[in-house]
Order: sequence, then C-alpha cells, then structure tokens
Amino acid sequence: MSSVRRSIGSRLVLERSDFPRLLEGLGIRGYVTVGPVVRDGAIVYGPISRVEDLPIGWTDRQEAGTYRLERRDDGALFGYTVGPHSWKKYLFPAHERLWTAERSPEGFHILPRSEPEPRYAFLGVRACELAAIRIQDRVFDGAFKDPGYHQRRSEAFRIAVQCTQAGNTCFCASMGTGPRVEADHDLALTEILTGSAHYFLVDVGSERGAELATDLPLRPATEADIRAVDDLLEKTTASMGRTMNAVGLRDLLLGRPEHSRWTDVGKRCLTCTNCTLACPTCFCSTTEEVPDLDADRVERWRRWDSCFTLGFTHQGRTSVRTSASSRYRQWLTHKLASWHDQFGTSGCVGCGRCITWCPVGIDITEEVAALRKEEPVAVSAGGTR
Repeated sequence: MSSVRRSIGSRLVLERSDFPRLLEGLGIRGYVTVGPVVRDGAIVYGPISRVEDLPIGWTDRQEAGTYRLERRDDGALFGYTVGPHSWKKYLFPAHERLWTAERSPEGFHILPRSEPEPRYAFLGVRACELAAIRIQDRVFDGAFKDPGYHQRRSEAFRIAVQCTQAGNTCFCASMGTGPRVEADHDLALTEILTGSAHYFLVDVGSERGAELATDLPLRPATEADIRAVDDLLEKTTASMGRTMNAVGLRDLLLGRPEHSRWTDVGKRCLTCTNCTLACPTCFCSTTEEVPDLDADRVERWRRWDSCFTLGFTHQGRTSVRTSASSRYRQWLTHKLASWHDQFGTSGCVGCGRCITWCPVGIDITEEVAALRKEEPVAVSAGGTR
C-alpha cells in the first residue's frame, strides 16, 4: 500500500475495519476531533475519540416541526442527515470572551487572551455545511477579520462526508450547495455498503489531507467504486424532500414588503429563535460587559442573538420591529435577498434545519412559494385599487 499515490485529487479506498486509523492520525497531529454523536434523542456534534462514539446504525426522520431517531438495518457510520447543531458552534461560539480589562494605578489596560484556541478536526461535514462555512467566511474572515474565527477556521481540518440519503426537509440541490462535496475539504468520504462490503471512497482535497492519508492503508479506487459514488449522489439528489425556486428571489422579496403572507406567517411564528440558532449561517450577536464586584476587572463577552428577539432592535423606548410578522420578514428577506447585496451570495444553503426545528413547522420553501403568488386585486364600486 505504500506505493499508492496520495496527493490532491487522488481517489482512494479505506476499508471500514481501518477507519480507526483515521482518528488515530488526527490525534497524533494534535487535533481535537468533533463529529456526530447520539445525545438527547438527536444526532448532534460532540467530541469523538473512537469509532464507537459515532452514530453507528442510526438514522433520522425529519419533517416540518418533527425529528426522531430510528435504527437502520446496517452498521453505517454516517447514515443520517444534518441535525440541530452546525459547525458554527465551534467556529463562532455561542459565548466567547472578547477581551478582559483590569484597573491599575495608570488606568485600565487590556489583557491579552491567555487561553489557546483548540485545533479542531471536523468529522462528517456535509456539502451544504461547507457552503455555510464559506458564507460565514464572508462575514468573519473577509476585509475585517474576526481574530478568533480566523484562527479557528484556518486551523480546522475538514473531513467531509458525501450525503448518501436526503432528508424530507433538505433542499440543497435547489440552492446549488449539494449534495456532492466539491471543494473546501481536506478529505471527503463516501460511505459505501453493498452486500458484505463496507468501505469509504476517499477524495484528497488538500496537502494536509494528503499528508494524513500517508498514515492510512489505502488502495486506488476502481471505476466500479467511482460509479457507486455517482449512483448514490444521483439518488440523493432525486430524493430531496423539498425544493425552492431561487430564480429572481432577491428582487421578489425586496419588492413585496406588504404581501399578505407576512401577516399570515406572523400569526404562526412564536419568535422563539429556533430557526436562527439552528441555521448554519445566521451570525447575529450582541455584546455585554461583565464587571467584578469591586469594578477593578471587566470582561466583554459576545453571545449569539437573533433578529427575532425584541431587544435586538431596541432603540429608545421600544423595538424597531415589534410584530412577529415584521421580524420574520426581516429574517427571510435578509437571508434570501439583501444578503446578496452584502456578501454576494444567498444566506441559505438548503439544509432544512429551520423547517425541522421550528416548533410550529413553518416551512421556508412554502413561504417563498406563497410570496411568489400575485396578491388578489381588491375590487370596489369605483373600480380597482
């Protein structure tokens, strides 16, 4: 196996029995591996130290406002779709200390950050999630760099996993973000189970990935292996549970701020913020100062916030957007329309999390379809208006 070429673009095969070697290689290189684990009735992201930590033989069933785990009839390691967590919890933490200031005889001075940033290895990143990371890069790692995000992002080792099944709330094919992994990975795995065979086709996507691959017992992929991957991804694309027509969406949303659908969805929306917390691209945050009791030391913390909270746009005595309909309109219009003006891309990757984890089952694809319908013209004795 030592003669097998391991370089960017190589397509190789790793047997299931050798998968622990992959985790060992990450540990040797000092990475903290995080990936899918079963916890609290869902598949979420957490620490991975051995293969047994993965959701072996588990899958999920998702629908609007519904999520449940089920057992598969095989031992797949990655036989599920995305859950409530996204990788932003590691790159853009929900709570992060930005700086600390202490009083001295000369006045207050800022202390340097003392805690080192972990070097993460992300195991099980899907194509839509890689797209979401690229979108957040425009926010935090563009012209104005967030130092913590930049360091965590640049050092993260990304092991992607091709989606070999689609969920009922998935629509990444509509958004052009999946299901095939095509870029921004160090390694990409496709899990193949056929008959008694269980193996992974490994696509090498970076020099770091090629270097890790030198530790693994790999063989070159055959034409049959590559066809198996293509067949699986075609099946996944064809079985998407949702679709969204993204053509002309920016102009559509910006041109219909008074559409009656906003009132309709506002009556159903609980403004609970679940959609923004589960979304892999939402980045709203707030900051707060936390002083010691003697006021000699103060810390500034950043924490996630949401455009659905009243306090997010509180100015003077009230919030700019007091109704649920106005807040939902702000969220959807920003994500699908004005995001293009700010960052040159849509803010939606079609992962479907906001549909699954909405307590009342509001479906973003249904809302867009409804907004595409022309409003009925009111008719009065004097004509139309």
